[in-house]
Amino acid sequence: MAKKRFNAGAGPSQRQLRVGELIRRKLSDIMLRGELHDEELAYVSVTIGEVRISPDLRNAIVFALPLGGINTDAVIEALNRNQGELRHLVTKGLKLKHSPELKFLADRSFDQIEATNKLLDSPEVRRDLDRDEDE
Repeated sequence: MAKKRFNAGAGPSQRQLRVGELIRRKLSDIMLRGELHDEELAYVSVTIGEVRISPDLRNAIVFALPLGGINTDAVIEALNRNQGELRHLVTKGLKLKHSPELKFLADRSFDQIEATNKLLDSPEVRRDLDRDEDE
């Protein structure tokens, strides 16, 4: 009987994490150097927060956000429009067997962090924290 190769409940493998981080760094370098030739992205600083890659290393979801979160939808659309050129530039710099298909999504983790900070600063939570310190 063959072993089950991938466990749906398990997190990403070390290889997925390593390749995702290599792609994230390469994309950041490409954006920093301005190697992408698109007028909409010419003067925009883009933060590449995370790259999640499939177990077969053929598909990658890239979480990106323009600096300050301004015009996020337009920037993500422009990145997806230029994904072929970005894919070529990433593959040229990395030694991968397959060039992963890139899909760009807006990085909402900063919004989640801000919501958590607001929750922790709310009067109800502050009151409970102050009470625990007194005891």
